[in-house]
Amino acid sequence: MSEFAIDSVFSTPWDAPLIPRFPVTFRHNRIFTVLYRTSREHIRRILPPPLESASDLVTVHFYHMTDAEWFGNYYESAVQVEVTATDRTGQTHKGNYSPYLALSSDGAVAAGREIYGQPKKSGEPHIEVNGDLIIGRINRNGLNVVTGTMAYKQRRSSLDELRAIVPFEKNINLKVIPHITGEPAVKQLTARKFTDLIVHECWRGEATIEVHPNAQLPIHKLPVVEMLDGFYWVCDFTLPMGEVLHDYLA
Repeated sequence: MSEFAIDSVFSTPWDAPLIPRFPVTFRHNRIFTVLYRTSREHIRRILPPPLESASDLVTVHFYHMTDAEWFGNYYESAVQVEVTATDRTGQTHKGNYSPYLALSSDGAVAAGREIYGQPKKSGEPHIEVNGDLIIGRINRNGLNVVTGTMAYKQRRSSLDELRAIVPFEKNINLKVIPHITGEPAVKQLTARKFTDLIVHECWRGEATIEVHPNAQLPIHKLPVVEMLDGFYWVCDFTLPMGEVLHDYLA
């Protein structure tokens, strides 16, 4: 871009934009997913209407994005709960709603918030292998918020086993963007799905998870009632643009 052409500006700074036009592809992602049970009542307290809780499951993803277009190499985390949503046409959608996300890339924070409406905040998630143990951590403010563990690659699995438990590929978010005057410019329920998903390997095993209180990342509002299985998988996928399920301002 050799001169300021306002019609072509998608993000600022206009000559070194922070976020891309989608779709973008993420290659060779290392993902550690841990499932646990909480109570439906705790889930209901954090859901915006008209979303409804569909189970008592909580999904925690720890991601190492090793080769993400635009964003490079960084770590991300997401906490999700299973919901149903009815769109403007009366169609019912099943998916996973994101109340909390933390990650280490400013561009990915901005893109997630501005495009999808994901409530992303900066943090220090991480995945490591220590001996025969996979460890996922989410830290913020110098404190540990979540720690998950699973034995390293003991039982081969497939993503179909994870799909049979939770509809993880469809992500639903509350997107809120204010006008400069303070009035809401955008207030929507949005959704997006992975595309071009290629799974290189997948492993499953019993998992542990600890959740610690933090007022700036209050995952403790979904307390652990029962620890379930974990999945460790390596994949490629593309993130496309999404869709509006519900417009509160319409």
